This record gives sequence, structure tokens and C-alpha cells, in this order.
Amino acid sequence: MGPDLKDKRWIIFKGFLFAFLALLSGGLQIIADLPRWQETLLLLICVWASCRFYYFLFHVLHAYVDPKLPSAGILDLVSRLFRKR
Repeated sequence: MGPDLKDKRWIIFKGFLFAFLALLSGGLQIIADLPRWQETLLLLICVWASCRFYYFLFHVLHAYVDPKLPSAGILDLVSRLFRKR
């Protein structure tokens, strides 16, 4: 097992990778004409990555990036992150 991730920029990057993976796999699942097992796999990846992104937004950002970051939901939290820069 490797060392814990400490750099805030990499933590945020990792969170958005989960969101990208969720959107990509969900989009491919809907658009692509694939056999049944592949559709199931893409849907599972989409659900897993979406859950990880949600966890990232409401736990990881608060616990490791900015404990004082308030949010009233996903859109509010993402907009606050971009306004801070």
C-alpha cells in the first residue's frame, strides 16, 4: 500500500476523475450498442464512480481540503470551489 495522498490539488483532481469516469461510462452505456455483459459492466462502473464522486464532494473536500467549506448541495459546492480560485 502506498503513502496517503496529501496534496490538495491531486485530491481534487482525483475527485474529478471519478466524475469523468461516471460520465464516460454512463454515456458509453447509453450510446454504444454493446452485448449485455458489457452494458452491465459499464453501468456498474458508472454507479461506482458516481458514488465515489459524491463521497469526494461531501467528505474528502471537507476533511482534507477545506474543513470550513460550506455547501448546500453539489452545484453549490462545485461553484464555490471554482469561485475560490
